[in-house]
Amino acid sequence: MNKLLMEENDRLQKQVSQLVCENGYMKQQLHTLQPSAATTDASCDPVVSTTQQSMRDANSPAGFLSIAEETLAEFLSKATGTAVDWVQMPGMKPGPDSVGIFAISQSCSGVAARACGLVSLEPTKIAEILKDRPSWFRDCRSLEVFTMFPAGNGGTIELVYTQTYAPTTLAPARDFWTLRYTTTLENGSLVVCERSLSGSGTGPNASASAQFVRAEMQPSGYLIRPCEGGGSIIHIVDHLNLEAWSVPEVLRPLYESSKVVAQKMTIAALRYIRQIAQETSGEVVYGLGRQPAVLRTFSQRLSRGFNDAVNGFNDDVWSVLNCDGAEDVIIAVSSTKNVSGTSNPASSLTFLGGILCAKASMLLQNIPPAVLVRFLREHRSEWADFNVDAYSAASLKSGSYAHPGMRPTRFTGNQTIMSLGHTIEHQEMLEVIRLEGHSLAQEDAFASRDVHLLQLCSGIDENAVGACSELIFAPIDEMFPDDAPLLPSGFRIIPLDSKPGDKKDSMTATQTLDLTSGFEVGPATNGAGDAVSGHNARSVLTIAFQFPFDSNLQDNVAVMARQYVRSVISSVQRVAMAISPSGINPAFGSKLSPGSPEALTLANWICYSYSYYLGAELLRSDSLSGESVLKHLWHHQDAILCCSLKSVPVFIFANQAGLDMLETTLVALQDITLDKIFDDSGRKALFADFAKLMQQGFAYLPAGICLSTMGRHVAYEQAIAWKVLAEEDNSVHCLAFSFVNWSFI
Repeated sequence: MNKLLMEENDRLQKQVSQLVCENGYMKQQLHTLQPSAATTDASCDPVVSTTQQSMRDANSPAGFLSIAEETLAEFLSKATGTAVDWVQMPGMKPGPDSVGIFAISQSCSGVAARACGLVSLEPTKIAEILKDRPSWFRDCRSLEVFTMFPAGNGGTIELVYTQTYAPTTLAPARDFWTLRYTTTLENGSLVVCERSLSGSGTGPNASASAQFVRAEMQPSGYLIRPCEGGGSIIHIVDHLNLEAWSVPEVLRPLYESSKVVAQKMTIAALRYIRQIAQETSGEVVYGLGRQPAVLRTFSQRLSRGFNDAVNGFNDDVWSVLNCDGAEDVIIAVSSTKNVSGTSNPASSLTFLGGILCAKASMLLQNIPPAVLVRFLREHRSEWADFNVDAYSAASLKSGSYAHPGMRPTRFTGNQTIMSLGHTIEHQEMLEVIRLEGHSLAQEDAFASRDVHLLQLCSGIDENAVGACSELIFAPIDEMFPDDAPLLPSGFRIIPLDSKPGDKKDSMTATQTLDLTSGFEVGPATNGAGDAVSGHNARSVLTIAFQFPFDSNLQDNVAVMARQYVRSVISSVQRVAMAISPSGINPAFGSKLSPGSPEALTLANWICYSYSYYLGAELLRSDSLSGESVLKHLWHHQDAILCCSLKSVPVFIFANQAGLDMLETTLVALQDITLDKIFDDSGRKALFADFAKLMQQGFAYLPAGICLSTMGRHVAYEQAIAWKVLAEEDNSVHCLAFSFVNWSFI
């Protein structure tokens, strides 16, 4: 593949030079023949300047063809050349298991990202999928083609209006007015390239367009080259100017980050194409007998419904209830009668007064988004009120008990996660959640009151730089029909890039700030913007919960929703404080706080006990002490875990490799018992040597297999177990395990 790409790069570089020369000649001829046509040299101006008349007039394609050819030449120079200063995308090293080769812009106007990969689909199929941007780009609300006319070589030129969602409640959404050019090159490669047009081209609803800020797409697109024997090599370029001036200062890194564009658009496009290719070839198997296209539709509906709730567009009949501007939670109401895209009239919520949404945004300090979302997914009882889930589920059933308290139910706090399917690289998972409940009414004490949720979880890879982490869910009927109405709620956490030269301020690492107060668009001189501008580990958390209601219950539901979201915010802040690392030190949850003397002492005890029993230095350095020991232990290549000495041993600590092996977090680790991670043979080996371990202080366990919390099998070459002694009196503090050369099977 590398050889093919090098050859293709050389060939296309020559073709770009030829096209630029030909294009210059064509422009000169057009200028001579049509001096009144408004066509300018876009090679020096990132925005294509055209008159309103030529932009709207589909009967004069000459100007559009000139713009299209310029766009093609500029796009090719970015896709295979050095028109943009590309650098490798952090954390996306190419390799045998990589989806493709990814790069981001180092210095250019706007933000840009590039991808290249091999896909087992034909070029025309790939182009068809990618041109349908709402199907794969989750932030795309709508795409309308206003005008289409043929160009040379069987190509087409289209005038396109696109709306995209805002990721938080604190910034306006974006829209684009672009020219899209589809053509075939002489070598058989298919190209779809696109760039912004100037002017005020809008969608059919002019009043709704006031909620959008016009953004700019600089020459971008897809170069798709057919391969001998089938498949295609695809080059993707996304180059945007998102008008960061229009958002609060503290959020501007989100709109100035090429990493975010790469994750949301460029990488997402290539992954989606590969996903379709695998589904087409039959490589992907999904649960509960569902077809891939059906599950993909459910994922899209969950994401779209959550985005609609966060944005609250006027043309979706959303309106904000009376608010004095000081509220931390926004309450909006929609009189819509159809929920999240379902087209079946039987699924429409015609009996409802409408949908009520309670939403809020806040800034999180020094909390990894992937870690927080994993915790929220695995420990729902830490933040959720299951009775509220039950109310939402009941309200979605026409004619059922829409008022809370009508059917008293006791929930156990247990949840069962049933996987429906996941995308390649497991970056997105679709699952059904069952919350166990039992009726408290004597007449139906044996009736099940379980609540079922359809849930979408994404962005749980801590190494995915710039990736957005989400947990979105909606109550569903136990039968779960394909056209089930969905009312999505959930969480979105987006990392904010630090600006070069930023220094840490005096804020504590676990602090969270409400972003709804003191926000002004423009240069920030005080308030939340200045408070966090210097911190190098920030993210924005957006929460939105939706509730259906009967018309006579709107006020009651509004009060309940506001109180509930405030309760969720409080719980998330508590969780965030427990799992937030401080500086370079790992977080030790509620039992071992970050950088505490207890954490440093435990690290020294682990290393001291290891050398005491086994006659070897765990970290092989005599110069380490205090925080250095903790840091080196945290980054040690072997998985090191400690468990309590109780009748049922529970884990109390693990280094980063240990958490990776068990696929868990430090807070969630404290709910895992020792026997849960071993298979039968591993448990037998441990029990056989347990007496020896307690007698001589250590034991070697043979190669074996253990289980992660996600049910994945982990192989290890050897395990070492030893007693961790308290240094001052040699009393046994806990047991430690080191898994050597472990790997997922």
